[in-house]
Amino acid sequence: MDWITQAALGALIGELMMGRRLENRALAWGALFGILPELLEGIVSPLLDIARELECRRALGHSLGVMALGSWGIAQGLAKIWKREKISKAQAGVFVFAVWWVHVLVDCFSVEGAALLWPVSHNRLAFSFLYPVDFLFTAPLVVTVVWLIFLRDPPAKKSRSKKQEPPLKRRKLCFWGLGLSAGYAIFALGMKFVASAGFNADLARRGTTFGRRMESPTPYNIVLWRSVVDRESEFWVGYRNIFESHATPVRWTVYPKGGDALTEVAGMRETKSLIRFTEGWWIARPNAEGGWVGDLRIQESRKWGSKKGMVDSRLGISWIIDVSAKRDHLREITPETMNSNDSLRRMAARAFGYRANWEANPRLAGVQGSLPEFLPVEE
Repeated sequence: MDWITQAALGALIGELMMGRRLENRALAWGALFGILPELLEGIVSPLLDIARELECRRALGHSLGVMALGSWGIAQGLAKIWKREKISKAQAGVFVFAVWWVHVLVDCFSVEGAALLWPVSHNRLAFSFLYPVDFLFTAPLVVTVVWLIFLRDPPAKKSRSKKQEPPLKRRKLCFWGLGLSAGYAIFALGMKFVASAGFNADLARRGTTFGRRMESPTPYNIVLWRSVVDRESEFWVGYRNIFESHATPVRWTVYPKGGDALTEVAGMRETKSLIRFTEGWWIARPNAEGGWVGDLRIQESRKWGSKKGMVDSRLGISWIIDVSAKRDHLREITPETMNSNDSLRRMAARAFGYRANWEANPRLAGVQGSLPEFLPVEE
């Protein structure tokens, strides 16, 4: 998820766990530890080539082992900083681990997921029911944090009890903010099951066999969903909204995998890193420099008007494998037109059932060194 969401989420966890002792400082500390995994990976990334950076992305800072060791190490310093507040190393460590863990858990809600067992395993846990930037998930968190900054509780009454409870108003407000976001996440998960059932009904009606399938929401909403179907030598990509009946056919765009394009570079470390990172959801095309690989998990960018009746699809993230490069053999490519205003308008219309301006004869574009490739369609 985006850093604003993670910072706000960390701040609320900080308030719940340390608000009584640290007051508003708990919000700041929670926000800092809420973005700690990204900070950690951001510090390391410039020191690595692209292949190794991919291995560490959503892995190094999201590993349970790193999380445990990091929480223990940070707690040693925090206990000294918070000595006046009488916060022990154990309490500080639990606090850091809790905020860190919530960050990792929420990252698992997105399509890229997180490698929890890195470096032992590079497999990623991904539930794929929230887009990395979802305003309806983030808004309650941010509003609650801002509210808490200016909210003041009356002084706590003196009591013989040594146990100190968080201020009542602030605690209730935290639960409201976290509850609204959690409720939205649960609702989004339910919508994924609704969308998945629709895709499954369409494939069953066609008698289509496949090895695996994944669904994920389109940008900034949970109404329009995208499915990718793995079928031996090809992928099918289709869209449907949650309001469409199971009898409404899905228009599938067929992407040939093109695995043969990587034959000459299959043994390279960079190629193996790409295959691990994409977890098999990749297509490849030949390239004069060595090869081109695209990740189908990330929604493609669409551009209309390049040719009448056509829509050009550029994968959200792809790479060139350059065998002649002296240092870094990978070059990452992201389309400039990703989530353009025109694309978002058309996507919004498609989300509510207007298909004409969204569907067109598809071409795979953005493969450097190649002309746009006409893609088959299953209707």
